[in-house]
Amino acid sequence: MSRDDFTAESLARYLHLTPSQVVRLADRGKIPGRKVAGQWRFSRDEIHHWLEQRIGLAEEDGLPEVEGVLGASSGATSEREIRIAELLPQDRIAIPLPARTRNSVFTTMVALAARSGLLWDPEKMEEAIRAREELYPTTLENGVALLHPRRPMPSILAEPLLALGVTSTGIPFGGNRGALTDVFFLICSIDDRGHLRTLARLSKVLAVPGFLDALRQAPDAETAHNLIQQTEAELGKAAQPE
Repeated sequence: MSRDDFTAESLARYLHLTPSQVVRLADRGKIPGRKVAGQWRFSRDEIHHWLEQRIGLAEEDGLPEVEGVLGASSGATSEREIRIAELLPQDRIAIPLPARTRNSVFTTMVALAARSGLLWDPEKMEEAIRAREELYPTTLENGVALLHPRRPMPSILAEPLLALGVTSTGIPFGGNRGALTDVFFLICSIDDRGHLRTLARLSKVLAVPGFLDALRQAPDAETAHNLIQQTEAELGKAAQPE
């Protein structure tokens, strides 16, 4: 058993469930795990991938459940809300992204993130996101890819950051049943919780009706950044009690 594996008890604490709830989910095949000597064990990588899938970029119904998990810890109420527009300034947005192949997407997206000066080892980051794509493709049915390493990489990052590229035409990127991908986010995180909170916030933005169409039509980085800011402002208003 890997030292990174969860037991039913430790996964229950992580997900803010009871151990019996975790076991019931595993017995029903609702959560990825395996039995070792009659006890459930859960790979940390597989659990993170499961959470990412449930965040709701393809299915909105998964989002509230994951956001509830991320907001359930004792210190969550004091955490500052993540803002995509703050993590993604204009100089990390490329429209159009000068990439026409899968390999060139990796290179140009990492180079875009490296412009910030916050990514100290672009080569290592590129290697990590390539490895992640081979293991679990991050492409979605809506033509978006969420590039990121398997695990956060705090040793090569000064702080969390995002990069965004929109290609002028779709690219065969794999993992999306043959569909083309043209919107690429690179998510660089320094811890697991921040990574999942960023994904949850990003999924809310992407799920807003009309957002992706408007992003694809944006002529430049400034327009795209303004669109993200406006969308997040509207989400904030919608969340306020009447």
